[in-house]
Amino acid sequence: MENWITNIMEQFGYAGILLLIAIENVFPPIPSEVILTFGGFMTTYSSLTVTGVIAAATVGSVLGAVVLYGVGYLINVDRLEGWIDRYGRFLRLKKEDIRRADAWFDKYGYWTVLFCRMIPLIRSLISIPAGMSKMKFGLFLLYTTIGTLIWNIVLVSVGAAVGGSWGKIVGFMDVYSNIAYAIIALFAIAGVYLLMRRRKRA
Repeated sequence: MENWITNIMEQFGYAGILLLIAIENVFPPIPSEVILTFGGFMTTYSSLTVTGVIAAATVGSVLGAVVLYGVGYLINVDRLEGWIDRYGRFLRLKKEDIRRADAWFDKYGYWTVLFCRMIPLIRSLISIPAGMSKMKFGLFLLYTTIGTLIWNIVLVSVGAAVGGSWGKIVGFMDVYSNIAYAIIALFAIAGVYLLMRRRKRA
């Protein structure tokens, strides 16, 4: 996949970067780390600039985030509750759990969107619960853009700084991703444990 990504970027420049990042946001398995660090490396031997690569990547990322926000908006909590009524018993979920999660996102959602835009995989998927909770679209765009911009600036700048060694940064980001996933898994397990403990007491 790396060769396919780099070929598109070399052939189409900014447009290729924008398109790939937009697709990456909708289909997370495409690694943004490769796109951004290689984009930074391209600034060392092509007419592309660091500012231009960051701008193209940010526009593409926000466009992809808007698509997933729309998906979440169409799902909405009421439809999800209907699904929970049918299948929730298999996952030990109740409608109250969905409402509680939705209320939590209403309270902390903006900061969640901001920080999750800097976590691989989650950075894309966080747009769906934002849409489901009907987060104000203007603020969603603002926090998404800020978080995305920080992520893009760091990776593009690092790619430009290390030049031909950009592949090593991708390897480092894999380690970062695994650590982030492990932390998220621990929080999820802790959340499930606390939920089950609360139900037993009730």
